[in-house]
Amino acid sequence: MKTVTHLLSRYSQFIWSVLKPLGSWGIFGIAFIDSSFLGIPLDPVVGGYVYAHPLKIWLYVFMAAAGSALGSLIPYAIGRAGGELLLLKRIDRARFERMRDRFENQEFLAMMIPAMLPPPTPFKLFVISAGVFEMRPYLFMLSIFAGRVIRFLVLGFLVVKFGPNIVSLVTAVMARHLWWVLLGFVVVIAVIVSGLHLKRRQEIRR
Repeated sequence: MKTVTHLLSRYSQFIWSVLKPLGSWGIFGIAFIDSSFLGIPLDPVVGGYVYAHPLKIWLYVFMAAAGSALGSLIPYAIGRAGGELLLLKRIDRARFERMRDRFENQEFLAMMIPAMLPPPTPFKLFVISAGVFEMRPYLFMLSIFAGRVIRFLVLGFLVVKFGPNIVSLVTAVMARHLWWVLLGFVVVIAVIVSGLHLKRRQEIRR
């Protein structure tokens, strides 16, 4: 774990030194590239920007979320154009059918939740799936933007409070305990959705 933390720290320092002169457009460009075709560790970039200028946290979060949403349109288009075979090369038919059911029943959450989670969540797999299952483009972009805003806001506030090393720590924990983290997010989302549904039913009865 110490080796992973050290490597991520060195990498984030290199990326930060390259992007610093570009300002907020640097974070937008990296987010676009990360989501479109070339995976780049985005969290250290966001963390570096926020740590250097904490008062601009909302600007950096917005630019990172917007770049990620726009960049995701490329793998989404691949899925829309006939990516079912590509998807089936990565997952079996049973998982394919489960993912289809999720997108048919609650497509917004099916895309927003993966967008909230840091690596090693297979984000592009969900993006291609959204195209294959013909998720509406505006809802697709909105769900990714919302998920990324939540993710980067939480990350930003953690960096402000604990420093940039928290990024490598969170990434290492995610790599070792991904399924437990996913389960935790699913439980939290299920509780929120159930609460909203119960509240709506109570309002209807009134």
